[in-house]
Amino acid sequence: MGIGLFDILGPITVGPSSSHTAGAVRLGLVCRRLLGSDVKQAKITFFGSFAETYKGHGTEKAVIGGLLGFLPDNEKIRESLALAEFRGLQYQILTGEDPRLHPNTVLIEAASREKKLRMMGASVGGGAIRVTEINGLEVEAAFEEDTVILFHRDAPGVLAGIAHVLTSCGYNIGNLRLSRTRREGDVITVVETDVPVDEETVERLLEVESVSDAIMIPRF
Repeated sequence: MGIGLFDILGPITVGPSSSHTAGAVRLGLVCRRLLGSDVKQAKITFFGSFAETYKGHGTEKAVIGGLLGFLPDNEKIRESLALAEFRGLQYQILTGEDPRLHPNTVLIEAASREKKLRMMGASVGGGAIRVTEINGLEVEAAFEEDTVILFHRDAPGVLAGIAHVLTSCGYNIGNLRLSRTRREGDVITVVETDVPVDEETVERLLEVESVSDAIMIPRF
């Protein structure tokens, strides 16, 4: 396996730590993109090392910067708390304890005008992230590739329908993982593709029976 310059130096980011800043920004940004519009309220709970050092590392500024839509290299992250107030984003910062979790874990409970979302994830080093929970369902999503998140019911033919839409539109499925609450319950399917899925194809995915939402998150 080759090692690139990025693997040695880490991502370009604002702040003292790739894991406590860049990764935290990316977690906030994933949450925003899953909501699909401006975040109006957010309860942010830090665990482990995040809980112990977030003030010194500016991790709360990083997460809120992501919720505001900033990428990790945006210098406005330094002013994100003031910008959140200006943009009408109300937030609460809490800490928790759970030794089972990765030490750089954050739980974000956020709401836009239209939707609510509960998302847990960890910053695992070098700016990389792992989202481990969405709306109470365990998931596995790193967003290192172009990724489609689908919310649907557990019903016969749904996965086949999703795969048919993507392949018929010319997309190669690099990876597919699903999580469900129970048989015939709610499901979240994470699909990684080789290139970003266009809006027309996302609309076709929404037409698959039992699919309630489909969200394209390009690699970033």
